[in-house]
Order: sequence, then structure tokens, then C-alpha cells
Amino acid sequence: MAKIFVEAYGCSASFADSEMISGLVVNGGHTLVDNSSESDLNMIVTCSVKDATANKMIHRIKSLKSKPLVVAGCLPKAERDTVEKFTENASMLGPNSLGKTLQVINSTLMGRRQIALEDSDLSKVGLPKVRLNQIVGIVEIASGCMSECTFCQTKLSKGNLSSYRLGDIVRQVQTEISEGCKEIWLTSTDNGCYGFDIGTDLPSLVRKVSEIPEDFMIRVGMMNPMYMPRIKDELIESFDNDKVFKFLHIPVQSGSDRVLHDMKRGHMAVTFREIVEKARKRFVDFTISTDIIVGFPSETEEDFEKTVALLEETRPDVVNLSRYSTRPGTDAAEWQQIDVAEVKRRSKMIFEQINKISVENNKKWIGWKGNVLFDEKTEEGVKGRNFAYRPVFVQDEVDIGQSHMVEITSVTVNRLVGKIAS
Repeated sequence: MAKIFVEAYGCSASFADSEMISGLVVNGGHTLVDNSSESDLNMIVTCSVKDATANKMIHRIKSLKSKPLVVAGCLPKAERDTVEKFTENASMLGPNSLGKTLQVINSTLMGRRQIALEDSDLSKVGLPKVRLNQIVGIVEIASGCMSECTFCQTKLSKGNLSSYRLGDIVRQVQTEISEGCKEIWLTSTDNGCYGFDIGTDLPSLVRKVSEIPEDFMIRVGMMNPMYMPRIKDELIESFDNDKVFKFLHIPVQSGSDRVLHDMKRGHMAVTFREIVEKARKRFVDFTISTDIIVGFPSETEEDFEKTVALLEETRPDVVNLSRYSTRPGTDAAEWQQIDVAEVKRRSKMIFEQINKISVENNKKWIGWKGNVLFDEKTEEGVKGRNFAYRPVFVQDEVDIGQSHMVEITSVTVNRLVGKIAS
């Protein structure tokens, strides 16, 4: 029996992987510890979506390699050479190789490096887990994706779409709820194409999960716009249930159809406009989250202005802004890059624009009174989510997992601030 330290970075699917890895560690007779100073072996579940993120992973790998180390997640699968450059002795575990977790750990503890990067046929539904947050059940509904984006390493890391069976997912959600979870996150590389490979779809899944007769909320995770035309009408209808957060994360990436074509995104700007309009027309106070990349190699000033115009027109509530960075193995990494100073200029302009939009959107919530499910304690107070998945902070004494009536009294760029009203 060994003491194992596990830490994770990246998307909710990456954190879900780390929960399952931790569950397998405990089931295998080992003990989890909270910091690397107490461990016999360190394990890092990595993300490689951006250059800055990959650099952070490298820094952490260098910090953790003084002890036996397993590098898991996307980075070793997409950039094995990069991992080996900074640690020759670390074992590696791919994002779709979780079935070999204990084998890799035990081999590494005995001083034998093991590389397990090939995909297995093991479903991630039903694996044991140790949750990072006892209130939140992160349920992976699929692995891989159907896209071929020229800027993204995800396909290199996670491969083609492999959806998990609807009935298995529903049973996993029931397990999460029975173990005390109040929020269920349905997550994958791309929720929008869930089920296309097995004859079902996301709206069918959302409806089935909503039918579970318990008190909980559902957050539907990120979906790429290219698959929205197939499912948008049914998806919006499936949100017509009090258990579903009125929230969609749809990464548009650019307002220019020419750039979207070069990115191989498979959608046009109008696709994003239509789903935003449809969601907000059907539901009052629907939260829209999106992603924007500035400085893609073929982005002209005119293309950039189209992105600015799209944001002004659709006014998304949350925007995850990234400066384009080259990722090894992707098509766009080979193209002529835009001057760094120009990319910074465009990024600053968009940053200021989205902050302005966010504050204006948030101010509309001042005076709102409604139910908030509290799911996390932070240094700023206790954080919860209202029906539109808006982050709400209070200074009151509140137990995690409880719901309370809250009145919003003020806002910031990225949160609503309130007080318990009952």
C-alpha cells in the first residue's frame, strides 16, 4: 500500500478522469494524500489545450518528478516527446487508458516505467471515484469528438467519438444522486455530438436524466455549434424542466465565417446567433457562455471586427478568451503567424468589451430574488448557482448542498452578490 498524490488540470472531463483515477487508487488498496510532500508517488492529470497551459504542466511535472511520477491525461498522448524531454523516468497514462491505472501505478512504484497511451474499450461510466466536490457529480457521457479543428489537439489526445450508452449514464447519475450529489454535470469533449455513433442524441439523454425522481440540478456541458442545427429544437425543449440549468456553453471561436472555415469548425457565425436567439426567446434569463480565439493565423483586421460585432450583437454572459497559440501536431501550427503585439492588441480590445458586456448583463439581476443551490466554499464567501447557473456569492453561514432564497444586492464582472432572504 502506497500514498498517492493526484492533481488535475483542464476541463471538467479531465477532472472527472482524476476522480475515477483516485477511485481506482483507493479500490486498489492505496491511500490518497492531499499534498506531494506526503506521497510515495505523484500523479498529474494534464491538459494541453493551450500553449500557456502546456507550459504550466511542464512546470508541475518538473516540480513533482523528485518522486515516482505518472503523467496522465492529454499532454502525454498528444506530446509524448515533450513529457520525455522534461522527465525521462515518468510513466504515462492516456485519457482513454484508465483501465490500466493500477497496473501503471504499481509498476512505477517498483521502479519500472510503463507507457499506457493506447485507447482501451473500457467505458468510463460506472468506474469508482473519489469526488473533488461531494455535491457535484461529474458524469462523462462520451470520449473523443467528431471534429478536425486545425488549432486543437483534442482529436490527437482523445480520438474519435465514442458515446456511452444512455441507460448506463442514467444509472451512473442515479448513483451520484444516491451518494449525496445535488448537481450533475453531463460532460464530454463535445456534448453536441453525443449519441450520433450509437443512434441517440443529447436531447434524449437530457430528458431521461430529468425524469429521475430526485431533488437535483443538471448542468449540460460544452457543445460545438456545428452539430446544433441537428438537435437545437429538441435540445431547447429538453431544457423545459426545472431540473435543468438554463445554461449553454457554445464555443463560437470567431465571428468571421472565413476564419471559421480555416479553423475547420464546420459552422458559421449565424449558427451561433440562431441558437442564442432561440434559447433566449424560449426562456427568460438564459445564460450563454462561449469561447473566442483572437489572432488565429489567417485572421485579418476585418475578420477581427466581425468577432467584435458578433459579441456586441449576441452579448454572451460568459466569454472564455484565448490568444491563439500553436499546438504541436495541428495544421495551423505550420502557418504564418500574426505578430504577437497585434494579437495582444486584439485580445485587449475583446477583453475590455466582454467585461463591459458582462457587467451590464449582471446588473439586470440586481433585485432578483430566487432559489440558489450552494455548492462551494471559497475565500470570497459561499458560492452557489441559481436556475440560470449564475454564480452567486453570499457572506452568510450556509451549508454546502443546501438551497436558500437569495436576494441579489450587487454584481461584479463575473458574479452576482447577494444575501439570504429567508
